[in-house]
Amino acid sequence: MNKHNISTVLLSFYLCVFFFILLSKTSSGAHYQYESCVPKNCGHGKNIRFPFYVPGLQESYCGYPGYELTCEDKFPVLKLSENDYVVDDIFYQNRSLRVHNVAVLGFEGRGCLSRIRNATFLSSQFDYVNSTPLHLFSSCREPLPDELSRYNVSCGSPEDGKNWALVLYDKDENLTNIAMKTCEENIVTPVEEYVNEGMVSDLEGLLRSGFMMKWTAIDCSLCENSGGHCGFNATSTVFVCFCPDGPHSDSCKPRKQTLKKKIFLIGGTSLVALIFTSTLLFLLFRRKYKLLKLISLQPKPERQQDIELFLKNNGNLVQKRFKYSDLKKITNSFRENLGKGGYGSVYKGRFPNGRLIAVKILNESKENGEDFINEVASISRTSHVNIVTLIGFCYEGSKRALVYDFMPNGSLDKFIQNTVDWQKLFEIVVGIARGLEYLHRGCNMRILHFDIKPHNILLDKDFNPKISDFGLAKLCPNRSSIVSMSAARGTIGYIAPEVFCKNFGEVSYKSDVYSYGMMILEIAGGRKNIDPEEVDRSSEKYFPQYIYKQLEMDDKNGVPEGIMNEDESQCVKRKMIIVGLWCIQTDPNNRPSMSRVVEMLEGRLESLRVPPKPYLSSPKRLRPSFSTFGSV
Repeated sequence: MNKHNISTVLLSFYLCVFFFILLSKTSSGAHYQYESCVPKNCGHGKNIRFPFYVPGLQESYCGYPGYELTCEDKFPVLKLSENDYVVDDIFYQNRSLRVHNVAVLGFEGRGCLSRIRNATFLSSQFDYVNSTPLHLFSSCREPLPDELSRYNVSCGSPEDGKNWALVLYDKDENLTNIAMKTCEENIVTPVEEYVNEGMVSDLEGLLRSGFMMKWTAIDCSLCENSGGHCGFNATSTVFVCFCPDGPHSDSCKPRKQTLKKKIFLIGGTSLVALIFTSTLLFLLFRRKYKLLKLISLQPKPERQQDIELFLKNNGNLVQKRFKYSDLKKITNSFRENLGKGGYGSVYKGRFPNGRLIAVKILNESKENGEDFINEVASISRTSHVNIVTLIGFCYEGSKRALVYDFMPNGSLDKFIQNTVDWQKLFEIVVGIARGLEYLHRGCNMRILHFDIKPHNILLDKDFNPKISDFGLAKLCPNRSSIVSMSAARGTIGYIAPEVFCKNFGEVSYKSDVYSYGMMILEIAGGRKNIDPEEVDRSSEKYFPQYIYKQLEMDDKNGVPEGIMNEDESQCVKRKMIIVGLWCIQTDPNNRPSMSRVVEMLEGRLESLRVPPKPYLSSPKRLRPSFSTFGSV
């Protein structure tokens, strides 16, 4: 018998012994992990089970990471961000729970709940359900503006002297902006849906009633229905079903097996193992080079499980998941093409109720679906009048699509070429700035777009701008200003210098500010009016230099010749040019934040100073006092 036959016999024998031991193993009682994960409670409320767990009562593997509860005064308490929340009820069937802030306890008529902090939940764990952000403003200047006086609560705290002067629902953006400018501190906390026309008569009662949240951890009903207790393996980061006879992958399998079935299984397994091992060794001996070649030529499968895991963990998203066949039907087999680019194609569609939509069919991704995940993860966290609304998405193997509201006026790049309405262009510029300001500081998680350009700005029926195409966006969970990038991203002509060369500074939200500046300079200067032999239209190096030169041509009244017309369009275009030149400063620290950009656009033209030349070849000059802006 040669060495190959010996290896085959030995391997088959070991396989038989392994399966025999595995199937013969018996246990005198239930598995210890099954016993550890029995549902328990703190004394009040429902029993606590997966995805939640209570340290001391249950092991950490009995729950999902990030869903730890503690028992305080016999009540379960959930710690999120800077706040602690009492869990009033848990609804396991629809994966939701009702909570209220611990700060409400013990303050019955004695103060204004000074321990409440900003509520910034990570969407990967929880999301609000039918709730509205409530702004608590304090340290407000007296007297209050007339439009804010009706929302005054005049509620002082004996603990630290804090005074909640205003309570506003996040419904009226104008009132909220006025309050932010009037008051020094703004705390945002979720409450039940908007009631009583925005008037809050009982702040403590409103906060005590709490609000609903929905969790996104994996569904384990299959395990529980089979008699098991759900858990999580922190080492392999996979779901586990703890059963009386031990852990299983998804549900508890039948325990009782007859001896005849065991013998049949052992014999069959051994026979299969013997045949398989013999065949494998034979192929390795006779055709090993051919086999290795075949293996090397096999295409690497796309990591579809990564995208599916992302969609499962974000199951709280209100966006609908469409079937590809449904998209084909509502677009009439993708008949009307609205546009095509490197990302894919956009088609016009119509829902049965008559609502018009735009369906973006993405090309097959080379980055394991990173662009698809970026867009879904980014837009699903936004809610702003100047951000495009994602209705739903489709993910079926290689077929990926995003469904948006239809924008009848197309993209901004087409509108620029066909309008002379400078007031409307100015309103669009301000709207885009507000949208970027929201992405940088208005969301729970800071979002950097990295591809701001006219083509990615859509216009609705009233020509309101909507920022779109978040395929290159990056999320900053800790709202950090600096982000790391493995490669440059964006569109030539709008990319900030630091994105493709670290010598210019750190990549941050100021990179979006640069792209915004290049865009409004293009709007104000009108590239179509530039001699193509004099200025390269695709380069940000020469275009700002041309604009700056035109801006300095008229020393008498500061109106650039060749760009400005008469009437009020002069002020509009000059303001856009000055703000744009500030935004494209080579040093990111010299660029304003988007909040400052909004102030500059809405302020007086006379208060704006011409910035230094925004390119490396410019001579050094003294910076104005406000040339360096703080972080968002």
